[in-house]
Amino acid sequence: MGKKIATVITDMFEDVEYTEPADAFKEAGHEVITIEKEKGNKVTGKNKETTLTIDHGIEDVNVDDFDALFIPGGFSPDILRADDRFVKFAKGFMDAKKPVFAICHGPQLLITAKALEGRDATGYKSIQVDMEYAGAKVVDKEVVVCQDQLVTSRQPDDIPAFNREALKLLK
Repeated sequence: MGKKIATVITDMFEDVEYTEPADAFKEAGHEVITIEKEKGNKVTGKNKETTLTIDHGIEDVNVDDFDALFIPGGFSPDILRADDRFVKFAKGFMDAKKPVFAICHGPQLLITAKALEGRDATGYKSIQVDMEYAGAKVVDKEVVVCQDQLVTSRQPDDIPAFNREALKLLK
């Protein structure tokens, strides 16, 4: 049975870090639901290759409505973490032990949510020291799975491994 995956995203996301995992999730029968400040907003990737119409505003969603959280990279996670509603939403998934998939700069939202302490994780090279300060044990490899809940990867080259491990957790 397909799972509902909440995807927090705004302008300047890394195009392929959204499109490739989202396509893999959909092909496996899962539903990918985009969440931003307001339903109907249009957001565009930093490479201008992808424009999405947002499915739900952050005020209209609840962690209980979803099976997993997906945080694509790019500048989007850094923008979203300035909004406490997105921080609280991400923390809710971590606290509920629901699957969380964060690639590249995606863990920035989890840093602000104070949800990485004691966790094995990875992220883009420039945020790895921030992850360490947040209490994560940073591992520099293509994909890190922690406690059968958190899947993190470093960059677009890691997407195949990221997708493989995320899909395993959704089974």
